[in-house]
Amino acid sequence: MVFIHVLRAYLARQTSQHPGWLAGLADARLAPSLRAIHAQPARRWTVDALAELAGLSRSAFAERFRATVGSSPIDYLANWRMRLAAARLRRGNEPLSRIAQSFGYNSDSAFAATFRRVVGQSPARYRSLHRDQADA
Repeated sequence: MVFIHVLRAYLARQTSQHPGWLAGLADARLAPSLRAIHAQPARRWTVDALAELAGLSRSAFAERFRATVGSSPIDYLANWRMRLAAARLRRGNEPLSRIAQSFGYNSDSAFAATFRRVVGQSPARYRSLHRDQADA
């Protein structure tokens, strides 16, 4: 119990200086939106829907999210999806189309473009490089 109180006190002091998802989770208004993104990454989230979960206007939510988390809500969502997708690409041979659909992308090309923007390489190259590392 003492550890939890110490951690909360630390986060309360540090989150204003160090934006990130922990800072967002420590913010009572933003936490429901972050939990929703993490729980349902495939949902077609909009800033309006996330703002509603936070009980804020769209503009107030977007500004607060960026200041607290360090990125826009939609960029955070894309980064979270691509982090999950990267883990699935490393784990096996699941078809790219299935991974794309599971994260709410209707086309492989839209998914691949987002993956390339976020990760810095195509999903196929990422899988190939990580498969080679696992085999080594």
